[in-house]
Amino acid sequence: MCLALPALIVAVDGDDALVELGGVRKRVSVALVPEARAGDYAIVHVGHAIGLLDPDEAERTLALFAQLRAADDDGAR
Repeated sequence: MCLALPALIVAVDGDDALVELGGVRKRVSVALVPEARAGDYAIVHVGHAIGLLDPDEAERTLALFAQLRAADDDGAR
């Protein structure tokens, strides 16, 4: 199974971008989404932005991931 995550684009430099997800920053390729700009949310899979996401949808998705993480943390105790 593959998983792509929404990440906030912090900066764009040509075909590369700096994204942030959960406090972690990473460089990814934005060659597939040349319209990407700082402040956009991108769907990131294996180091590549593969699409842009509406900010409200990105926030809802990230909130669901946080709920899943919290539930998993509670279950591990």
